[in-house]
Amino acid sequence: MKIAPNIGILNALIRITFGLTIVAWSTSKMIKRPWRDSYLFIAFCGAMKVAEGIVRYCPLTALCERWSDMVKDHQHATAPSDETEELADLDGAYNPT
Repeated sequence: MKIAPNIGILNALIRITFGLTIVAWSTSKMIKRPWRDSYLFIAFCGAMKVAEGIVRYCPLTALCERWSDMVKDHQHATAPSDETEELADLDGAYNPT
């Protein structure tokens, strides 16, 4: 599995900024209410965004790109040949009424 940067510089800077903001907010809330586990989860999510910005790799973006490539390959593999397109043109216009 080859991991190459799949987000741009501006996107990375935005992720770092928002990630640090989320981490700071959640840790400040965690200090007031340490028994709440949701703030810990939110802090981990913010830290994940900071890490994505630093390494410039987002696994969700890679998954979406890979899925779209698979859909394009499937559409290309199941595309009708030229002969079937000519036969479909002879049928006439489609009238749903």
